[in-house]
Amino acid sequence: MIVGIGIDIVELERIRSLLERNCKFPERILTPREKAQFGELPPARQAEFLAGRFAAKEAYAKALGTGIGRHLSFQDIEIVSDEHGKPSIAARRDGETVHLSISHSRDYAVAQVVIERLGSITLADACHG
Repeated sequence: MIVGIGIDIVELERIRSLLERNCKFPERILTPREKAQFGELPPARQAEFLAGRFAAKEAYAKALGTGIGRHLSFQDIEIVSDEHGKPSIAARRDGETVHLSISHSRDYAVAQVVIERLGSITLADACHG
């Protein structure tokens, strides 16, 4: 059963501008492991990476229904990639599967998250969430 869907889109130019003005922006958004990956990228690719991670974390927070704020921070969400480059969200709640897709174009990065709870549901669960 799908329990949450979130999507976010980010303008790459906005991220490039933030990187030029504020070198602390990646530290706010990225976990230590993500920062290490970010630092290994050529400068031309860093904005794309950061925009994708930002969009993915925002999409996940929207799928949870909380948004980023008091109970969930960017540091609580880590995006990892498998050996083929497929991204996923490292932290998950028990019994849930999180599906993540990140895509980039010349001007935008977009991410979509679908949270699925596995197992059977009762009629009461379906009616009351």
